[in-house]
Amino acid sequence: LYSELVQYHQNRVDSIGELERRLESSGYQVGLKVLELITYRNREYKREIRIMNILQFVSTQVWKALFGKNADSLERSIDNADEFMIVDYEPLTSTFVSVPADFGQLSVDAYMSGIVAGVLTGAGFSARVTAHSVALEEGEHSFGSNNNALSGGASSLPPRKEKAVFLVKFAPEVLERDAAMDR
Repeated sequence: LYSELVQYHQNRVDSIGELERRLESSGYQVGLKVLELITYRNREYKREIRIMNILQFVSTQVWKALFGKNADSLERSIDNADEFMIVDYEPLTSTFVSVPADFGQLSVDAYMSGIVAGVLTGAGFSARVTAHSVALEEGEHSFGSNNNALSGGASSLPPRKEKAVFLVKFAPEVLERDAAMDR
C-alpha cells in the first residue's frame, strides 16, 4: 500500500523535492490521527510539556504503534541545541520500496518525517522534521534482525547499508517555552 502511495505521488510531480513534500504532507495528516488514537487508547496518557518527554513518546509509543518496535535511538545534536535525531536502522517505509536511479536522492522516509511532524504539532511542539538516509559507519550495525518478525525468524533481506535519521528542528518558541520551565 505504501509503495502505491509513493507511485501515486511520483506520477504527479516534476521533481524529487516536490515528491518528498507530498509524502511529508500525506504523513502529516496520519501523524495527527496517530496522536489522537494513541492518546484515546491510553486513558492514563498525560499531555507532554517538555521536549525530551515528547521525543521519548514519539520514539517509543508512536514507533511501537506504527512498526511494532521502538526507534533504535534518540540523540541530541552536538552542534545545534534545537536539533534532535530519531534513528531507525531498519525503517519499514524504505525496506520494500526501490528508488529508480533517476530519483537517486529521494528519501521515501519523508512520509515518516511527516508523521513525526504531525504528532509533534498535534502535541503543541512546532517542528520541522526531515528524513535522511545515512550510510552505516564501520562497526555500526542494525539493532534489528532484518524484519525477523515479518519473515518468521529467517532473514530474507540483505543487510542494510543505510539507516534512516529523522532530524527534528524545533521552532524557537518551543525552545523558549522549554527553557522557561527550567527556571
